[in-house]
Amino acid sequence: MMKTSYLIKRFIPYFKKYLWILWLDLFCAALTTVCELVLPLIIRYITDMGMNNIEALTIRTILSLGAFYMALRLIDVVANYFMANVGHMMGAKIETDMRKDLFAHLQDLSYSYYDNMKIGQIMARITSDLFDVTEFAHHCPEECFIAALKIGVAFGILANTDIGLTLIIFSLIPIMLVSALSFNTKMRRAFKKSRNQIGELNAQVEDSLLGVRVVKSFANEDVEEEKFRKGNEGFLKIKKEAYRYMAGFHSTIRFFDGLMYIAVVIVGAIFMVYGRISPSDLIVYLLYISMLLTSIRRIVEFTEQFQRGMTGIERFFEIMDTPVEINDAKDAVPLGEVIGEIRFDNVSFRYSDNNKNVLSNIDLLVKAGENVALVGPSGSGKTTLCNLIPRFYDVTSGKILIDGKDIKDVTIQSLRSQIGMVQQDIYLFSGTVFENIQYGRPGALKEEVVEAAKKAGAHNFIMELSDGYDTYVGERGIKLSGGQKQRISIARVFLKNPPILILDEATSALDNESEFIVQKSLETLAAGRTTFTIAHRLTTIKHATIILVLTENGIEEQGTHEELLKKQGVYSNLYRMYRH
Repeated sequence: MMKTSYLIKRFIPYFKKYLWILWLDLFCAALTTVCELVLPLIIRYITDMGMNNIEALTIRTILSLGAFYMALRLIDVVANYFMANVGHMMGAKIETDMRKDLFAHLQDLSYSYYDNMKIGQIMARITSDLFDVTEFAHHCPEECFIAALKIGVAFGILANTDIGLTLIIFSLIPIMLVSALSFNTKMRRAFKKSRNQIGELNAQVEDSLLGVRVVKSFANEDVEEEKFRKGNEGFLKIKKEAYRYMAGFHSTIRFFDGLMYIAVVIVGAIFMVYGRISPSDLIVYLLYISMLLTSIRRIVEFTEQFQRGMTGIERFFEIMDTPVEINDAKDAVPLGEVIGEIRFDNVSFRYSDNNKNVLSNIDLLVKAGENVALVGPSGSGKTTLCNLIPRFYDVTSGKILIDGKDIKDVTIQSLRSQIGMVQQDIYLFSGTVFENIQYGRPGALKEEVVEAAKKAGAHNFIMELSDGYDTYVGERGIKLSGGQKQRISIARVFLKNPPILILDEATSALDNESEFIVQKSLETLAAGRTTFTIAHRLTTIKHATIILVLTENGIEEQGTHEELLKKQGVYSNLYRMYRH
């Protein structure tokens, strides 16, 4: 768990853009505090005059004091409006800035981060965690400033009346704070556990709802309800722990609350009997103690929000501190126009959480415009090899060159802009058909989108949809068939028009009719481009320029379809198995 002082130090720069609002907010807080501090002094003055010199207490004096206090109240109303409105907006703007930074950082993180992180956890951090930061950013400086001002001014006024009674009362405040501190630390720990658990619950709900069709097809609603019940009850258990500490915290404060009141009443009454203070002084003490305790209660109530805010800030920085494993080199340059020659120079790769290489000592030269097919058993590294080209992962050793340039020496944006990918698991965004195709080249004109769809063999079925290109596809394209989604994804790549193409088992999940249509689109797309095809159905790669057979030993075989069949090796066995 990060230290509170460390988190606050890192959080403070977010106030920089809004310092004028912060200072104005604190000025308004001072104005509202002055109004509260003046009232007991007015009451003491009137009480003293009434007890000692009633003749001098005229109606004009009383009305003047009333008018003065009402003027202060009007100032208080305006200042409080500013604090509630503009002050809260400052917190909301800081939350917005943090969310923008967090989302930008998430975009920069590599595949490996998402391999090990649940989306539900990330969603909790980017939404609900940062909601609490709004209240924290606004109220933390405001409440601390008001409390310090009230305690400081009240101490000065009361010490001037009777230093002994004042020291007795104020000596209870640090004891109260120390007693509550242990509960405070436990609350923070419990709130963080609560945040983690709600993230797990979000991930579980997301998983269940996205897979609702699978759930229903297996009639496993009861299984999902039981999984949710366990997660939900786990969250309740953590909440119980948090509320137990919070109850102890509040009870401690209430105990000292009563202790301070009784100290004023008993000790103040004794001092009054011995003539050390006057009855009006005792009233002032009671009024200021009431005001101080109200302020302390506000701090106490804010403490829960403080801990929630600190938990949100801590979880924010946990993600922000995750290093970006793949980024541009300091002297990286744009890749420029690409011909399409790709060389793997003694490339090896292993995942960060695995000591065993997935790929070892891969040497490969692919000339511009060649179509390379990758086949082999699951886990042999076919997809991994292709993911190294756009630097979704960085090679463990060796290097990959495009047109003779090491891909680590060029900017990531320029590299990936030259590569198009069509994958087995198609992801369509929740929007229209037009928006999903245009994603290949944001800002493309309608005619260009339609032309790309025609090349992908998608135009005809799109025009048959209820709203044509403006048809809403549903979440993850659920309203479309597998073949339709695949052709839209191909149209997206046609629009991008990259010189390098990666086809990752793009037809393996389709029926025969859809596969035939999509395969024709893919052949059109691949024409004239350097293409890597990960093949599931071997008949689709018979005309590849070169076929690489990957096994746990690396590139076991390579050659054309006919050459590999003649070798009677791994490829020949795979092909025979597929044909039968």
